[in-house]
Amino acid sequence: MSLISDLVQGVVDGALKDILKKTSGTSKRARRRKRTASSSSSTLRQIEKLLRPAKKQTSRKRTVRSRSKVRRSA
Repeated sequence: MSLISDLVQGVVDGALKDILKKTSGTSKRARRRKRTASSSSSTLRQIEKLLRPAKKQTSRKRTVRSRSKVRRSA
């Protein structure tokens, strides 16, 4: 009888230690979310974006020319 109770006691102790070990702050720390701007300012920003005139598209050839090394050194 004491052999069985010792065995059960050992299993229970082991299980308790495992449970306590896992819950004692070993989990990853939760990251705080960065505060986003209040909703009123974000809607204002969206409205301003809509009011701004769209940028004109430039051809790829033109942008490559403007970045060329010869032009930069001249």
